[in-house]
Amino acid sequence: MTSARQVSARSQVDPFIVMDVMERARAAEAAGRSIIHMEVGQPGTPAPVAARAALARAMEGDALGYTVALGLPELRARIARLYRDWYGIDLDPNRVVVTAGSSAAFLLAFTALFDAGDRVGLGLPGYPSYRQILKALSLEAVGIQTRAEDRFQPVAGDLPDLAGLIVASPSNPTGTMLDRAAMARLIEACHAQGTAFVSDEIYHGVQYEGRAVSALEVSDDVYVINSFSKYFSMTGWRIGWMVVPEAHVRTIERLAQNMFICAPHASQIAALGALDAEAELQANLAVYAENRRLMLDGLPRAGFTRIAPPDGAFYIYADVSEMTSDSLSFASEILDKAGVAVTPGLDFDAGRGAGTLRFSYARGTADIAEGLDRLTRFMAAR
Repeated sequence: MTSARQVSARSQVDPFIVMDVMERARAAEAAGRSIIHMEVGQPGTPAPVAARAALARAMEGDALGYTVALGLPELRARIARLYRDWYGIDLDPNRVVVTAGSSAAFLLAFTALFDAGDRVGLGLPGYPSYRQILKALSLEAVGIQTRAEDRFQPVAGDLPDLAGLIVASPSNPTGTMLDRAAMARLIEACHAQGTAFVSDEIYHGVQYEGRAVSALEVSDDVYVINSFSKYFSMTGWRIGWMVVPEAHVRTIERLAQNMFICAPHASQIAALGALDAEAELQANLAVYAENRRLMLDGLPRAGFTRIAPPDGAFYIYADVSEMTSDSLSFASEILDKAGVAVTPGLDFDAGRGAGTLRFSYARGTADIAEGLDRLTRFMAAR
């Protein structure tokens, strides 16, 4: 018998811890327990009615086969119009690329922009899959430690020599945003040293005080990545988009043809409908705003006092280093004893994350209220 060939070094990525927590929570529910989900950044609402209706109509008379690699022309044009409506930008639809979720957009962006061994910077704490995708592409992820006084966002003066920089505003896990001046300083610093700028804007639309700024308001020489998952409440549909410089469109198109063929046709149809569901989406946002209010009041009452109030997204990032030096075990204890699933900060910052937790408030308000009651009782008995 021959042994299996050894797998590649670049395939040895870390687990996405929040997905492991989600599985433990699912198993507990399957065993009959009631679990409040504050772990995963997934809206509790379905895709908008208009999105589902558009797909139902299309399914009656369309085979929904392959689309062109860059996406349905009408969807690309409608996304371009979104930039006019939200940011006052006159965007050429030819620069819009429809992707199989933001994850496919990151794969395309990193493959197009960087060669094996290149150093790509990202703020810590930050979305963990950036690091793992970079590793799988034989790229070096360079963590940039951010500070509370900078709202956990990178600042221009802290940038090392890099081939690229990824910035998320609003951020996961903190929900903090860059204002236009801070965004402009980062982009200018990147341009000055020949560093590609990649802006993760998947939480745009989910904002509470102030407006999220798109990198496209500052420069056309950037990559912008967005998704229908968060504001548009379409996580499982796996549909997103990216905006790239005009000179890069054909490069991205060739990669997309070979790596993905196209984004799912059915999801593209639904996304087109979702873009005209503003009233329903704003109603969802009102729920997040109320949940945020409850969290900012209830978490400190429960004992989680060291938090960064979020500008957007639907997360609270809490410093719990006075309570534990092992956030993974602490999250397990909270799940086991309180029936609340939360995410250990190790997902977002391998160093300081041992003393942090992320709480998501994307679910229904009744769930958030119940989760806060359970956390309060758990902390009082601890």
